[in-house]
Amino acid sequence: MFKGLKPILYGGREVWPLVEGGKGVSATNHMSSGAWAAAGGIGTVSAVNADSYDAEGKIVPQIYNALTRKERHEELIEYAIAGAVEQVKRAHEIAGGKGAININVLWEMGGAQQILEGVLAQTKGMVAGVTCGAGMPYKLSEIAERHNVLYLPIVSSGRAFRALWKRAYHKVPQLLGAVVYEDPWLAGGHNGLSNAEDPLVPQDPYPRVKALRDVMRAEGIADSVPIVMAGGVWYLRDWDNWIENPELGQIVFQFGTRPLLTEESPIPQAWKDRLRTLDDGDVLLHRFSPTGFYSSAVRTPFLRDLEARSERQIPYSKQEAGDHIVQLDVGVKGKNFWVTPHDRARARDWAAEGYTEALKTPDNTVVFVTEESKATIRKDQTDCMGCLSHCGFSSWKDHDDYTTGYLADPRSFCIQKTLQDIAHGGDPEDNLMFAGHAAFNFKTDPFYSNNFTPTVKELVDRILTGD
Repeated sequence: MFKGLKPILYGGREVWPLVEGGKGVSATNHMSSGAWAAAGGIGTVSAVNADSYDAEGKIVPQIYNALTRKERHEELIEYAIAGAVEQVKRAHEIAGGKGAININVLWEMGGAQQILEGVLAQTKGMVAGVTCGAGMPYKLSEIAERHNVLYLPIVSSGRAFRALWKRAYHKVPQLLGAVVYEDPWLAGGHNGLSNAEDPLVPQDPYPRVKALRDVMRAEGIADSVPIVMAGGVWYLRDWDNWIENPELGQIVFQFGTRPLLTEESPIPQAWKDRLRTLDDGDVLLHRFSPTGFYSSAVRTPFLRDLEARSERQIPYSKQEAGDHIVQLDVGVKGKNFWVTPHDRARARDWAAEGYTEALKTPDNTVVFVTEESKATIRKDQTDCMGCLSHCGFSSWKDHDDYTTGYLADPRSFCIQKTLQDIAHGGDPEDNLMFAGHAAFNFKTDPFYSNNFTPTVKELVDRILTGD
């Protein structure tokens, strides 16, 4: 028997302890977040390169005209602030004074602090809190204090939260709205797996969340400050023992993947249709992201191509050494590529299959790609507009000398390009399709049978029943 949820106080108002996950580039916007708040929950506007609109209400394409990467980065920041401000204002209007509106930013997005300051300065009284992960957002609390909003760091361990608290957050305890525990094995998008954790061996979230609460208690943080369970949440009845559990304190549940398939969800129909076809295991935890983080996405042909690209990879030395006793004679110009005889044979086979171009990686390896792929990779690297604070794919960095100091990595991809494309009508199969590992439930959950697509209100009502 599902014991049910009770409303909580958040930002001075009563809301359901249900958060809409703030999904990256244009996958969560004013329509979905405003509707989630109107249904009594906490809606989340994604402030990651959000859409703006022209006088006719059409989405303004984010086109970069500047010649230098640094100038394009400035254009990106302008787009990002204008878009997020517009989305917050529209969401606030839709919410009609109900629920609450958060904004979500990635600490590792390019110009994150500037964008956050710019958005909050123009949306006073509309934003209840800021969720922020993808990195260690030490400065989040001081930015929140400047604008008098709650802050909700996203972490995947008690250890990470302790580091944030000790270094910065203890100075602004009164605005800590919640701590989001994002499960690295279950959540969609970027995941905070540490080097000590095995991506192939998921851990039970309960002990990890209990450990997080223990850290919070040790620092004097009240049990009424919620922990948000994010990742893998579908049926609340599966989490019944978490609700009103004195070991865990106040728990709030975040839904990232499930709200994608609603009437108000802004993602294109082809993406919504694809979600209904997923089976258990179709979401892959991988490490191709230019952020350097692990992330979880549907194993589309786009992702399979990245997997295959990395498999067509061999190490080389710049001089004859150890087992590297033969010179590579396909895919490269010059003679300073020494490899093993076995690897040269593999490289010749790949070249015969059409993978004729060898591209150097930062790890003293080369990957073999087609001429067409090489041209796309090079163009995408050249067109970089600095959407990340550090990008492995283009070797961009958003400060100091604007370079990571490493060779651009052809095993990765332009994340801005693919996320903008899939959100604005591009073929889901040709793009990165982020999703949580519970997405297979769209196929098996009777709620979605006969192609039913709920409104956000219908989804929230359904969630509250335990289903």
